[in-house]
Amino acid sequence: MRIKQKPEDFSVKESYRFDEVAGGRYRVYLMDKQKLSTFDAANRLRDAFGLKPGSISYCGLKDKQGRTEQLIAVDGADVDMQEPDLRLKYLGRADKALSSANITSNRFAVTVRMLTRDSIGPLNVAAAEINRLGVVNYFDSQRFGSLKHGQGFIAKDLLRGDFEAALHNYLARPSELDRSDDAKVKAFWRDNWGRWDARVPFEGTKKYHRVLKSLRDYPGDWVRAFLQIDADYRAMLLFTYQSYLWNEGVRRYLQELLPREHLFPMKYQAGTLLFHRDADPETLSLLRDSTFPLLAPTSQVEDPTKRKAVDWVLGREKLSLEQLRIEESPRLLYFKHEERPTVVIPHKLVIGRVQEDDLNRGYLKTNIAFTLPPGAYATLVIKRLFHFEYEEDSAQKIREGWYTPPEEREDDPLAGNQPRGPRSPRAPAPSAGRAAPAGRAESSRKAAPSARAEPPVPAESSRRAAPSKRAAPARQAARRPPPSDSAVGRLAQPVVKPEPVEPTPPLGFRERQRQKKDAKVQAREQQTAKRPESRKKK
Repeated sequence: MRIKQKPEDFSVKESYRFDEVAGGRYRVYLMDKQKLSTFDAANRLRDAFGLKPGSISYCGLKDKQGRTEQLIAVDGADVDMQEPDLRLKYLGRADKALSSANITSNRFAVTVRMLTRDSIGPLNVAAAEINRLGVVNYFDSQRFGSLKHGQGFIAKDLLRGDFEAALHNYLARPSELDRSDDAKVKAFWRDNWGRWDARVPFEGTKKYHRVLKSLRDYPGDWVRAFLQIDADYRAMLLFTYQSYLWNEGVRRYLQELLPREHLFPMKYQAGTLLFHRDADPETLSLLRDSTFPLLAPTSQVEDPTKRKAVDWVLGREKLSLEQLRIEESPRLLYFKHEERPTVVIPHKLVIGRVQEDDLNRGYLKTNIAFTLPPGAYATLVIKRLFHFEYEEDSAQKIREGWYTPPEEREDDPLAGNQPRGPRSPRAPAPSAGRAAPAGRAESSRKAAPSARAEPPVPAESSRRAAPSKRAAPARQAARRPPPSDSAVGRLAQPVVKPEPVEPTPPLGFRERQRQKKDAKVQAREQQTAKRPESRKKK
């Protein structure tokens, strides 16, 4: 099975409410985005209209991989954005910023692809289990992107008081799974850590401008530099680790409540989750009505079973509730206690008609729609439905699906760290007139020392061609002219291997822009020269 092959395969729409106030300070918009995280969309709007950090509020974070509609509010400014991946629709004004209180639910429509006939029968059984038992309200892999991209839990660096390590993981730890300009910027600062006056030759460095300015003005003041990160993103870094503690605590809580045969595991980005496939009525009622705490120094856990689970997870992390403090900046960096429902029940769960998969020949697809409360993850519902065959995509699988064109690989500072995956089935094969990838050029020179060497003939074809070659050796000899002295001299000379060509250093952004501009001017001049004299402008 596979989800999110296209942005339209994963759709989410917020059900919202806000008190409209004529002449209110905040402009409220319905934001339609795709292939953008909520942070990315807010940053683009701030950059486009010169807004201050914190001027855009929203009800919650929406998935990057999909098409989503959500509410945002802009403080004191009229904005408009009508781009293919980001559109705004004005709704009215409000007198206060948006928060999670303004959202009532999320309606999801998910297209699940690459299904087989064997997937349809168990799917109906799993849907019946979800309607009866609900789904454990874990935080899913999207919340743990810092683990996926190799940054780890930055909050752990902050709890240890190592702000330099935290800043290095944020600013100078490029991901092997990210091929954007942001990864190139991080690779640059990884190689130039401490040289804060160095000029970054890539786009995408604007988001780090305040951090870098602080490091130039106050080198060595890591706390001050870290606090220049956007406040919402700082809070998310802490919440990511808090979410991990919640997942581990609830997993242990289920083990305390249910026998092993009623639980089954599923892998995700941060480890393993446990789901229940059955429960007695008393335990089922307890799970439906219970909450589990997002841990903070102020957390008080009275239930003995929950307290046992909390002590277990904190003991494994070698922490206590009192140690969940960041002494260097307790007012700006802190863990906040909150109670989160242990189980959620999807409402209006509908499984659509099974059809032929138009993207994957020979497979089936279906659309699944349901409604969840705020903060719950739709991908967990899909995983629970298809638990009998779902597998989390590993980093290796993601890399193996890549195909990097040679011209992009030369300009990519991360290319040396990325293993080359197989060619995408939709990518055109290199033709005779197209340059071969750099990795294959060297091997081709070694395999063919002479430019006149014939290509190897497969064994089967050589056996078929052998009789004809033996039948006419005389005719071939008669047609072949006698070798001249110069030809004999050429054959006797040793073959000179070409010298290896030194790779050209990657061009900077301005140089690439200048080359593009010159190419456009040259193409325009050539086109003008080809026009008849009567059509040329006088």
